[in-house]
Amino acid sequence: MNKPYLNTPNFDNYLYVMKSPRAGRTTGITMATELDGLKNPFLDLPQGEAIQAYYIWIDGSRQNVRGKTRTLYNKVTSVKDLPKWNFDGSSTKQSDGTNSDVYLQPVAIFKDPFRRGNNILVLCETIDAENKPHRTNSRHECNKNMEKCKNQHPWFGIEQEYTLFDSTGKHPYGWPENGFPAPQGPYYCGVGADRVTGRKIVEAHYRACLYAGVKIAGSNAEVMPSQWEYQIGPCEGITMGDHLWVSRYILIRVAEEFDVVVSFDPKPIPGDWNGAGCHTNISTEDMRKEGGMKHILKAIELFSKKHKEHIAEYDPFQGMDNARRLTGDHETASIHEFTHGVANRACSVRIPRAVQEAGCGYFEDRRPSSNCDPYSVTNRIVKTMCLN
Repeated sequence: MNKPYLNTPNFDNYLYVMKSPRAGRTTGITMATELDGLKNPFLDLPQGEAIQAYYIWIDGSRQNVRGKTRTLYNKVTSVKDLPKWNFDGSSTKQSDGTNSDVYLQPVAIFKDPFRRGNNILVLCETIDAENKPHRTNSRHECNKNMEKCKNQHPWFGIEQEYTLFDSTGKHPYGWPENGFPAPQGPYYCGVGADRVTGRKIVEAHYRACLYAGVKIAGSNAEVMPSQWEYQIGPCEGITMGDHLWVSRYILIRVAEEFDVVVSFDPKPIPGDWNGAGCHTNISTEDMRKEGGMKHILKAIELFSKKHKEHIAEYDPFQGMDNARRLTGDHETASIHEFTHGVANRACSVRIPRAVQEAGCGYFEDRRPSSNCDPYSVTNRIVKTMCLN
């Protein structure tokens, strides 16, 4: 059988599992590779000169992506070649039924790793009926502020954590049917079937991001079983949010092929299990130069005076989601106070030890939640750090 992402000789030896649509559970024979997807044979059909453009936008929740496809007949070399489009905002919590049309304005293009060829992914901003940025469009303001401080060359790198669930979205992928796995300890950067689950999804996502042109920098298994992380960056200015959102779409879409659900919930499992964050690494040109530590410490001081404002922008519910995660336990600081330190993962902001030794570099804000809007996060950061 042909696999959609990786050409591994052993794939032909695996058995595949039928799903029960009623229960969402596997039936028949199961093996360790039970949720592998099959390649769609119709995607081998020629499409002539036509291009399939998949328009992606962020819906009214500010934490989910939506998308739909249109056919184009002219070669696309920039976003200027792409037409505006629209969608039914009453079905995405972005309008009511009496005035439902919301416009899609293309802002970035990526190669489509699923359809391949000349087909593309198109990231869009949402525009309202008065041709103004939609109230759920956080990219517009973020882009304006990034332009204001572009002479400072703000760089970002975001560590996106997530958790895999079975097709019901209720049971962590690979966890025992009843009870819990062994306590945390052996899973972080783990190797072996007894320590990690879902590696095929992780590797497929990594390769798909590279193909698409997303600036993925790395990946690793995380502290909780079935929890993973990948890193996007370094990206300058608005491209940080663009690349992270498209990487999320690609991850969700890859997992769909394996009948697995991706959760970006910041505390998916209550109790003595790590939550999930979007640790954000930050620097300006002055911070990266020799003697940059003084600029890092100045930025951290500014952050300390705007802790509440940052918390309000670091998850979609003005801090309510993060309150379940930022407890002071499980490598987090308390949501109620701002702290910083060198190599301290129990602080709000961490200065890496290598940065302290070099006297320049970057720092890490550990507060953003895994389901944060990266436009809101990076916008708040430059407002505090660069625009004061």
